[in-house]
Amino acid sequence: MASRTRERPESSLPKGIGKPALRALASAGVSRLDQVARLTEAQLMALHGVGPKAIGIIKAALEAEGKSLAKDA
Repeated sequence: MASRTRERPESSLPKGIGKPALRALASAGVSRLDQVARLTEAQLMALHGVGPKAIGIIKAALEAEGKSLAKDA
């Protein structure tokens, strides 16, 4: 029988983000890390369900890929 373990695509959202934050991101049309990088921290905080913990996890994942959140204009 094939293994049921699925590998997550490299650009998917990082593990550890809570379900409310995942739902908020999904409702905003965001399902991949490269999509999150187009948003500012203020835009993320404006999403109901996304808080400091989720933003910290996202920033760490982006930093690991040499990326960051968009800058405020």
